[in-house]
Amino acid sequence: MSREFPIGLTPPDWLVRNLQPQQAPLNRPAVARAAVAMALPLAIGLAVGQPAYGALASMGALSGVIGDTADAYRMRILNIAIPQLFGAIGVTLGSAAYGHGWWAVAALTGIALVSGMISTIGAVASVSGLLLLLNSVIGAGLPLPGAWWVAPVLMSGGGLLVLLLALLAWPLRSGIPERAAVANTYRTVADLLATCGDDPTAGYDAARQAVTQSLNQSYDLVLARRARHHGSSPELTRLLAQLNAITPVVEAAPAVHQSGEPLPPQVRDTVRHLAHAVETGYTGPIGLDLPTPTGETTRAVDHALRHAAEVVTAPDVDPRGIDDRLGRPAALRIRATRAARNVLLSSGSWRYGLRLAVCIGLAQILVSTVPVARSYWVALTITFVMKPDFGSVFSRALLRALGTVVGLVIAAAVLSAVPRGWWDVLVLLLLAPLIPALTPRGYGYQTAAITPVILLLSDVLNHQGTALLLPRLIDSLIGCGIALVAGYLLWPESWHTRVGDRLAEAVADTARYVESAFGTAAPVSAEGVLVSAEVDPAARARMRRRLYRDLSVIRTEFQRALTEPPPTGRLAAGWLPLVVAVERIVDATTAARVRVKHGAPEPSPAEVTQVARQLRELAEGVRESEVLVEVRTELTGPAESVLEPLRQEVAAARAIASPH
Repeated sequence: MSREFPIGLTPPDWLVRNLQPQQAPLNRPAVARAAVAMALPLAIGLAVGQPAYGALASMGALSGVIGDTADAYRMRILNIAIPQLFGAIGVTLGSAAYGHGWWAVAALTGIALVSGMISTIGAVASVSGLLLLLNSVIGAGLPLPGAWWVAPVLMSGGGLLVLLLALLAWPLRSGIPERAAVANTYRTVADLLATCGDDPTAGYDAARQAVTQSLNQSYDLVLARRARHHGSSPELTRLLAQLNAITPVVEAAPAVHQSGEPLPPQVRDTVRHLAHAVETGYTGPIGLDLPTPTGETTRAVDHALRHAAEVVTAPDVDPRGIDDRLGRPAALRIRATRAARNVLLSSGSWRYGLRLAVCIGLAQILVSTVPVARSYWVALTITFVMKPDFGSVFSRALLRALGTVVGLVIAAAVLSAVPRGWWDVLVLLLLAPLIPALTPRGYGYQTAAITPVILLLSDVLNHQGTALLLPRLIDSLIGCGIALVAGYLLWPESWHTRVGDRLAEAVADTARYVESAFGTAAPVSAEGVLVSAEVDPAARARMRRRLYRDLSVIRTEFQRALTEPPPTGRLAAGWLPLVVAVERIVDATTAARVRVKHGAPEPSPAEVTQVARQLRELAEGVRESEVLVEVRTELTGPAESVLEPLRQEVAAARAIASPH
């Protein structure tokens, strides 16, 4: 007979969310690369009688394994090689500061400030900033063998070994990850069309979110490569054309769902057939078995699918006629200049850099004045925990502590039972694959996998065996405590969810999208500049894509906020209905635009202006309060208007934003 927790012992929801493993497929190639890349350097070091050198190279390989997350080969170069460069700089600076007392404290604090500011640029910069500080801490806290240049070379070499293994199949599989991503986008669209017209709409909402995520990933992969080719690659141009071609189908889906009439199964099957053609590169004739359209929405779907089929099967695509719906990335020099300017002038960049610098400075002052064994682990813990772009600082501190305890149990068994030498290579072959296997499950699982590997390599360098275990636990708990107090509790912005602020911006952008969709205002570029007096369809598509991307980011922020303890998590939970409501407003706007394009009467400028004004009032109400605020909900217009469903969604959103 099953037993239930007594009420007093039931774990709180935020703790359950933190400990619940995330679902993710096993990346078998990454698992194999981790085993080879981390065990091989140690084996070579043992073979030549320099196990310490092999351990340093394996430590470098560990950072490469952590960064080995990209699907596209060119993205792997960015994700692994650039952070390795910053890691080499970090260990060089740290080694120069080793043993210099308070100068080392000042140096690591300054490096932490720079690292934190760099981390706000983007994903690759965040990992680069992380490695810059991590390796600086290692260099400043651990006597490294050999001349000053040996450690940077060995650690970078270990990371680049991971990159080499990741690129081995590039000549044979070039472009396959990009094609697979675009084909997967077509399949998610097929799933979306299969849910259109269903009631309730939970299945449709989930399918639409999956389409948004898939489109984001596909555009990121294709545009990242195309920026290097400047449109000269026929393959990339064709993939971009295929992505653009599926966009009208995605735009038609809200109109179909709004109609309440499910689509015939032939529609879904046609999209899946196109997905197979994209993945295999097929350019032959495709027999379309589509039913005769009977109304505005079915005409929109039929027209969009026939256009997509023409693009998918076209043997050649003119690059001059292909518009980058998200805007082609600027040249690297321009992006670097823009990023540097944003980092230096952004208050958010300075705030995060200062938070990280304060925590590292306090940690270094503490270990400089109080004897702490293996003191560099304190700063290492803070560096990992203080990564808000990787998740909640509070959650990461909690999971870091729990993961360390589990990892220490595994490490205790390894260090006490396995003799030093070639047995370490065998153990590393078994433990290293756990890192890429468990990392997608959550930060606590990643920590549990990394901890025994780090302790094994540290034992190769220091020969302290199980004496490493207790200091590691104490230092990790001290680091988590400093991060929680100096990096979380002392900064009021940490206690408040950012969901409301970001949602307010999304609502304001939705008002502009409503105006641009019906020609009452010129579209706005990503930099906030009017692009033209005409409402360009491509500009409108970019605006819609940015809106869905922003709402996807808000959902991610919402999920992170739910892992915070009360009251932050409880306040964040109240925003979810409004997030869903704004997504439906964007859908309703797109549906109305599709209906107008396929025969429905245009709405009057007064109707459009009224809806936009209501959305801006809602945005102001959301922006000015930490909780949902009371707003007016009077919103009337012709019942037969194409905007009537949109008005209903806006009224529903404003009702959600009113206290009950």
